[in-house]
Amino acid sequence: GAEVDSLDVKAQTPLFMAVSNGHGECVKVLLDAGASPAGSIYNNCSPLLIAARDGDVDILRQLLDHGAEANVQARLPEWAANSATCSGPLYLAAVYGHLQCFKMLLLYGADPDYNCTEERVIAQVKEPKTLLETCLRHGCSSEFIKLLIDFGANVYLPDVPVDKRAPRSEGLELLLQARAHPRSLMSQSRLAMRRLLKQSGRPHALGELEIPAVLEKYLQHQP
Repeated sequence: GAEVDSLDVKAQTPLFMAVSNGHGECVKVLLDAGASPAGSIYNNCSPLLIAARDGDVDILRQLLDHGAEANVQARLPEWAANSATCSGPLYLAAVYGHLQCFKMLLLYGADPDYNCTEERVIAQVKEPKTLLETCLRHGCSSEFIKLLIDFGANVYLPDVPVDKRAPRSEGLELLLQARAHPRSLMSQSRLAMRRLLKQSGRPHALGELEIPAVLEKYLQHQP
């Protein structure tokens, strides 16, 4: 009979605490009992941000399956607006090196440019940093760069100075190659299909389509 979304003195819900402590079974029980995957509106953080930061892919999947928003932002005051577009779960997964979480967020519809779909939020930032730029500046592995490109990131957005005399990282080479060569028709078709599913509100429903297994794997970015 306990209230599933009751708050403690820090406006933290039981689900938030279960995610913070990595208790996957508790997370499942709470979500099945109707706990909000978004946590409390009175808390600056959300369960999804915690799971992305900690790299717990199973908990992250549970939250996303129960409707957590892959483009959620930390709730910041107006004076901290410049940090708003760098506070999404993709940024956290990248900076902390959690590749599986990073890919899962993209599969569930996370925006590969700013991890934000609110133009108003992006417009408030004087010089918003794209995920591509963030990954390059933090020295993330080239796998992060490849995923962003494969999921449709705008390769012309990042303001990345290129010194022809300096050695280039593998990630930067991937970005420059993507700028020099147009996407293949297969890649564009995959992006179009995933975009349509996202618009319908079901970005992860590819498994329900009656299509050949090899095509389903390609659409799911599986080898």
